[in-house]
Amino acid sequence: MPLRRLEPFAVPLLEISDLVVARDPVTAERLPVRRDEVVAELLAAGDRRGARIAAAMPAVDGVLDPLAVDRRLVAVHTELQRLSEELRIGDRLADLLVPLLAAVRAERADAAPLQVVDIGCGLGYLVRRLAADGRLGADVELVGVDLNAALVAEAERLARDEELPCRFVHGDAFRLPEPATVYVSTGLLHHIRGAALEAFFAAQAGPGTAAFCHFDIAANSLAPIGAWVFHRARMRDPLGRHDGVVSARRAHGDAELLQAAAHAGPLVPLLYEPRGRGNPFCTTLRPVLGIRPGLEAPFRAALGPRGSARLVGAA
Repeated sequence: MPLRRLEPFAVPLLEISDLVVARDPVTAERLPVRRDEVVAELLAAGDRRGARIAAAMPAVDGVLDPLAVDRRLVAVHTELQRLSEELRIGDRLADLLVPLLAAVRAERADAAPLQVVDIGCGLGYLVRRLAADGRLGADVELVGVDLNAALVAEAERLARDEELPCRFVHGDAFRLPEPATVYVSTGLLHHIRGAALEAFFAAQAGPGTAAFCHFDIAANSLAPIGAWVFHRARMRDPLGRHDGVVSARRAHGDAELLQAAAHAGPLVPLLYEPRGRGNPFCTTLRPVLGIRPGLEAPFRAALGPRGSARLVGAA
C-alpha cells in the first residue's frame, strides 16, 4: 500500500537554521541577525519550543554571535551525517550516477573530465563518500559548494584528514567557472520554496549540464515519524532535533516537485522511488532527477528493467 501523502500546513513551518543566518540576496554577504526577530518569527508561527531554543543562543547587543552560530551549525551537521550514513545516501546516489555518467561518456566525442557538484554540501559527506568509494571513475571531479564558509572549512579539513580526491568551494554553485555535468544535493530542496524552487531548477538547464539528482524528504506519513525517532535517538543538539522534525513536515509533494523541476527543461524531470531497500525509512528520502532527453533511454537501459520501473514522471 502506498504511503499517504501529507497535506500542506496552514501555518508556516520554520527551521531555526534558516533564520539564524542571513545573506544579501545580491552579494551573498553575511548580514547581522537580531535574536529577538528570530524569536518573534518563531512565536508568530506558533513554535514556542523553537523560540526557546533561539532565545538561548548567544548574542552581542541583541545580534546573534556569528561564530557561535557557525559552531552550532557545524555540530548539528556533524550529527546529521549519521542520517546520511543510516539511509545509505552515498551508496544510493552512486547507484544512479554510475549508469548516468556512463551514458554521458558514450554520448561525448572527447574524454573531457566530468564534474559532479554537490549544492549546499554542508560538511561534504556526500562528496567525501563518493570520493572514498571511487566508483564514479578517475575522470570525475567531485566538488562541494556551500554558502557557509565555516561548513566549507570543516569539509576541507575532513577531506584532507581522509586524503580524499575532492575539493570544496565557498560560494554559489551556479557561478563556478565551469558548469557541472551533474548537480546533486541531499536535504536541500525543502528549504527552497515557491518561485525560488523553480529558479533553482531553471539554473541547472544550461547546455553544459547533462543531469541533476537531488535527494530530499518525501511528503508521506512515515517521514515525520522517522525524523522524530531518528533525531530523538541519535541527536543531542535541541536545534538539530527541532529542525529535523520540521524539515520532514515541510517536504514538497511529488506533483509540486515535478512541476518545479520542469523549469529545468529540456531536462526531463523524474522521481526515483526507492523500493526494495532493507531499511523502510529509506523510502522517506528519494531523489528527483532531471536528464537530457538523449540520455534517458541509455540511462534506463543501464538501470535495467527493475531500476527503470522505479522512474516516475509527471502524470
